[in-house]
Amino acid sequence: MEALLTTAFLTALISGAVTAGMPLLLAGLGEQMSEKAGVLNVGIEGMMLAGAFAGFFVAYSTESIALGFVAGALGGFGVALLMALLCVRLGLNQIVIGIGLTLGFEGITALLHYNLFGRTYPRLPAVETLRLPGLADIPVIGPALFDRPVIVYLAVLLVVLAAFAYRRTNLGLYLQAAGDKPAALDVTGIDVTRIRTAAVLTAGTLAGLGGAFLAEVGAGLFVPFMTNGAGFISIVLAMLARGRPVWVLLGAAIFGACLSLTTALQVAGVNVPTDVIQMIPFAAVMAVLVIFGRNAHLPAALGIPYVRGAR
Repeated sequence: MEALLTTAFLTALISGAVTAGMPLLLAGLGEQMSEKAGVLNVGIEGMMLAGAFAGFFVAYSTESIALGFVAGALGGFGVALLMALLCVRLGLNQIVIGIGLTLGFEGITALLHYNLFGRTYPRLPAVETLRLPGLADIPVIGPALFDRPVIVYLAVLLVVLAAFAYRRTNLGLYLQAAGDKPAALDVTGIDVTRIRTAAVLTAGTLAGLGGAFLAEVGAGLFVPFMTNGAGFISIVLAMLARGRPVWVLLGAAIFGACLSLTTALQVAGVNVPTDVIQMIPFAAVMAVLVIFGRNAHLPAALGIPYVRGAR
């Protein structure tokens, strides 16, 4: 027990939680916006994979981490464009299309990796961090929270901006109406299709960024199927957050800590089977769903295609 209270263990746990939780946070914020607008984006896992591969490939080819993040965002955007076209514009089943996109891009990214790199797994150099003077010197939490890549701080800022937008701007009202009362929003002259399309495209862009973070910062390489269910965990986070971006942040931190336990326990010298540690995040998801799932607030029109004039 004493090994779990050491500075080294706690620092490794918090640092690992940030690294593992950041893709969940970015994808979860995107999924939350999509769900608020009434689109259940089950394809978020495929968008993360597309972003992970595009981000890694461009960063490796250009030796620029920043360009890698841009490519990752565009990769997720491209998959989201398909989702928006098929589900928002054409009104096809959101769950079926989402699963199809996830399975499709699992195969596409694996095939691209094999063709471009064969059985090799080239690595990227370590990403530069932005150290916040003073705060980074705080014991335990300082190095883990305040000596991180710039995108980590931007993601936290995005939580604040999203919370403000949802509560204080017309955009938040439009998103809420598109998910709860799309016909009423349409009567006011606001195009429901445009609002939902914008929400899905934003979700794809953020999911692509999350995938790029996973490949460039978290792992430093691309491995086929490397998201390993992170997109589906993000869906759970978005559903349980009840429209509050801060809750997505807290949930991402908790699940990130579960994912980082393997490294933290190794630092502490605790011998626990890896399979047991890898099971913890998914066990936590099931426990959270059992405890809080009944109280989750979901938009009334979530998953229902909107057709103007239909009853």
